[in-house]
Amino acid sequence: MARRRKKSSKRVTRVRSGRRWLTGLLILLTLIAAVSLLVLDAMVYQKFSGKKWSLASHVYSRALELYPGQALARKDLQWELEKLGYQRVTAAKKPGQYSVAAERIELFSRGFEFWDGKESAQLMRLSFAGQKIRALTDATGKPVDLARLEPMVMGGIYPAHKEDRELVKLSQLPPSLADALLAVEDQNFYDHYGVSFRGIARAMLANLKQGRVAQGGSTLTQQLVKNFYLSHERTLSRKLMEVVMAVMLEMHFSKDEILETYINEVYLGQSGARAVHGFGLASRHYFQQSITDLDVHQVALLVGMVKGASYYNPWRQPERAMARRNLVLGMMAEQGLLDAERARLAQQQPLDVMAQSDGGGRWQYPAYLELVKRQLRQDYKESDLQTEGLRIFTHFDPQVQRKLEQRMTSRIGNLESGYRIEQGKLQGAAVIVRVGAGEVVAVAGDRQAGYAGFNRALDARRQIGSTIKPAVYLSALSQPSRYTIASMIDDSELSVNLPNGDVWQPKNYARESHGPVPLYEALANSYNQATARLGMDVGVDRVAETVRQLGYQGSLPALPSLTLGAVAMSPLEVSQIYHTIAANGFYSPLRAINSVFTSVNVPLKRYPFEGEQRLDPKSMHLLHYALQVVLREGTGKTAYQRLPGELMLGGKTGTTNDQRDSWFAGFSGNYLSVVWLGRDDNGMMPLTGGTGALQLWTDIMTTLDNRSMVFNQPEGVSYYWVEPEAGLLSREGCAGARYLPFIDGSQPTRQSTCRPSAIDGVMDWLKDKFRW
Repeated sequence: MARRRKKSSKRVTRVRSGRRWLTGLLILLTLIAAVSLLVLDAMVYQKFSGKKWSLASHVYSRALELYPGQALARKDLQWELEKLGYQRVTAAKKPGQYSVAAERIELFSRGFEFWDGKESAQLMRLSFAGQKIRALTDATGKPVDLARLEPMVMGGIYPAHKEDRELVKLSQLPPSLADALLAVEDQNFYDHYGVSFRGIARAMLANLKQGRVAQGGSTLTQQLVKNFYLSHERTLSRKLMEVVMAVMLEMHFSKDEILETYINEVYLGQSGARAVHGFGLASRHYFQQSITDLDVHQVALLVGMVKGASYYNPWRQPERAMARRNLVLGMMAEQGLLDAERARLAQQQPLDVMAQSDGGGRWQYPAYLELVKRQLRQDYKESDLQTEGLRIFTHFDPQVQRKLEQRMTSRIGNLESGYRIEQGKLQGAAVIVRVGAGEVVAVAGDRQAGYAGFNRALDARRQIGSTIKPAVYLSALSQPSRYTIASMIDDSELSVNLPNGDVWQPKNYARESHGPVPLYEALANSYNQATARLGMDVGVDRVAETVRQLGYQGSLPALPSLTLGAVAMSPLEVSQIYHTIAANGFYSPLRAINSVFTSVNVPLKRYPFEGEQRLDPKSMHLLHYALQVVLREGTGKTAYQRLPGELMLGGKTGTTNDQRDSWFAGFSGNYLSVVWLGRDDNGMMPLTGGTGALQLWTDIMTTLDNRSMVFNQPEGVSYYWVEPEAGLLSREGCAGARYLPFIDGSQPTRQSTCRPSAIDGVMDWLKDKFRW
């Protein structure tokens, strides 16, 4: 009996011990579960209440300004409207539409938050006369002095996950969007607490009837949790986590906050590697319109795509997308959100999506975008550019870029055919800058428009050859006691012994010598021998300093060959130098960016015009005279076969050894264009600066609204009739006499004894401009 009692006692002890252990385990598990729930709840709250997304930064072009008298053809405005995604209709009745009739365009602009303030949408009418806007009026016929279109979105700087979205507030949306979304995705959204057991039961019955997963039971809140917090794997544990987190989300945040987040989070398509999230960006992607401007049939299409953006893609599956859209419209009518007649009319509408391309102008301009990114990185971290949703406004001009790309493609093709160059071997790059402002308005980094590979405009560092010569002559003209525009320069053969024992013997392109020639003539005809002598007499160090004053920041070889351009630069660097020349010696850093704003339009940084007068306007005036002679009489004279004679232009050709590089840099009063042509393998070409780059430069300049270069006589400069070869003051009409500018005190003092006869010494292109 005693032994039985002992066994019974031990059994009771083990049972009690087991119960205590089990109780302890349950308590521990409960604590772990409670702590886990608290941690999960904190995570749900913190992510939702904090910064929800990494926002891509978007880059914008200039805004097209419209005003009476503007040089803008109707077809060019129509092209830009198409690029901006405007819809051509019979009569413009809402933002984003335009109509065309004869020499008139009626357009309804979109409202836009510009860098200097918000502008509302407005209806306007434009009439044209030839290549200009003749009149601009509003809807009532009242004249409008100035209007502008919204800028083009050129591209973006995206987070590592390549998601892009345009955040919208619930209050900004058309009421039909939220109503349609809830009608289709979660009719009881405002009545449940994150989970709808009725919806789950309904979905289970539907799926059992069809024998497959045909309907989901998730609430909109659960869908948001899945997209925002969880993976898309289909497991029971993930589904349970989704339910728990949905309830937590509903405990902390209002229904409107959840709905607004869903509207900005939902995946609605793909644009290349970029994922389109949210209805705001989807509206731009498919319709190129603000979400606020959509009609109900367009809203219904986007809502229908929530079920499967790829499956209902309106470009690839238009019939499927149409059926889904009409189903959404029908559900809206059933629930009283639309009257039956309006729903019927909406169902008869076409899909109205824009033609599938690149997203209305996005990513077509990689060369310019690369310049923007490089300038941004001087002021911003890469992580900020990828996550803060910055709005970056630039000076990019799509009209100028289009003309540049068209001319480059056609001219390079013609040169290859005309000079029997192997097809595809000739490459090119070009930069166009607004003179005075230093604004880069167009960049081409490849012969192929939109090519996103090697950017030759920024990265192809090639010998610049004779393009450097203006710096040599400017160095001389800055010493008026030694050199004038009429100084005689010896263009005979020369040999220079170099420190390493080599002998440098520069030759003229035609292998001919010309003896003593006037300074302006030596530059106009790009005589190498005369230039080398002049540069060495002035001093190679002095020439190098002038190049730096003009804006070049790289290293320069302290060798005589520098005077003939034995230094490698990119087209952008050459543009910086020539912009200072075009701006009359006033240096200003070239700028691609106008301003940067936050995602909520708070200004972060402006890039205002900055500069300094680095070179004497008097010597610059003399150089400008000589650079005009280049185009009127020298190596660039073929340009005036296609450009108007009254247009005053300056520029310089450049050809390197063995014709491996063809350059031309030239400017009007408002545009500087720098062009380079060559082969990537640095092979020889049958092209000089005049037969190659100059021809493309001329093509480009004929398309632009050019003004004559500013060529005003500065104080301290006077014009005289002189006979350069004799070094004598002369008279109008004397043989060999030329009307030339001199810095006061540097003009010849001896008088010619000639008697004027026929007036044959006056240069037609300068006649009467600076006459006494």
